[in-house]
Amino acid sequence: MTEPPSRRLLLVHAHPDDESITTGATMAAYASGGARVTLVTCTLGERGEVIPPELQHLTGAALGEYRLRELTAAMGELGVEDFRLLGGPGRYRDSGMMGLADNDDPACFWQADVDEAARYLVEVILEVRPQVLVTYDDNGGYGHPDHIQAHRVAMRAAGLAAGAGWQIPKVYWNRVPRSVAEDAFARLEAELPVASFSKSAAVGDVPGVVADDVITAEIDGTPYAAAKAAAMGAHATQIKVAEPYFALSNELAQPLFTTEYYELVRGEGGEPREKDLFAGLGIGEAS
Repeated sequence: MTEPPSRRLLLVHAHPDDESITTGATMAAYASGGARVTLVTCTLGERGEVIPPELQHLTGAALGEYRLRELTAAMGELGVEDFRLLGGPGRYRDSGMMGLADNDDPACFWQADVDEAARYLVEVILEVRPQVLVTYDDNGGYGHPDHIQAHRVAMRAAGLAAGAGWQIPKVYWNRVPRSVAEDAFARLEAELPVASFSKSAAVGDVPGVVADDVITAEIDGTPYAAAKAAAMGAHATQIKVAEPYFALSNELAQPLFTTEYYELVRGEGGEPREKDLFAGLGIGEAS
C-alpha cells in the first residue's frame, strides 16, 4: 500500500487565477517534491473582466464554467491533482469589486455566512489534515471582497478544525516584500515597451506588499518559473503573459514573481527567513 504524502499543504484562494499569480511556483515546487497540495477556490469568478475579444461574450455562469476549465488546465501545468470549489461548484458567486451593487447579491461570497462557509472548509481540513495553510491577510491583499472573505473563512475554519480534532501547525499569508516589488518595477519601467505592454502598473497594484521585515518565508520557485507562467497563461480570460511580465484586463504590465513570499501568522517558524513552509515541523519529503 502506498503511504500518503507526509507533507500536506492547503491553499485557500478567492477566484480561479489567484492561485497561479500569487502561489503558482510554490504549488509546483511542493507538488513536484511529493507533497499533497490541495487548493480550495471560493468562487468561479463569474464577474471577472474578460481580456480576449473572442471570449467577451462569456458572462455569469457561462464565464464561471469556462474559468473552471481554465483552472483545471492551470492545475495540470502545476502538477496539482487535488483542487476543489468551496462547498461545491456554484455554491458561492463572485462578489465583484468592492463598492459595487454586485456586493449585495445574496448568493455572492461577500454575503456568505462566515461560519457556514468555514464549515465547508473544515470538511476539507479534516480529510486532508494539512500541516500548512496559506491564504490572504485580513485585507485580502488588496481589498477585494472575495479575498477578504476568503481570509475570514480560512482563518475561522482553522479555528473550528482545531476544535474538531485537527490543529493546523502553521498558517501563512501571501506577501511581497516592498524592496523586491520596487526593484522589479524599476526593471520593468526600464524595459518598456515589453511585448504588447506599453504601460506599467505600480507597486501599489500588487497584492500583499509589505515592509521587508514582515516576511518570514520565501520559496525560490525559479526551477518552476515555466510552470507558473504556463498556469497563468491557462487563465486566458483573465491574464496575458509575456515572461517575465504579465497583465490583467487593465493592460498594465506587472512583474511575474518566481520567488514567492509569506508571513507566518500562526505556529513556530525557523530563523533566519525560512526557505521551506514546513520548516520546524520535523516532516521529511514524501517517499
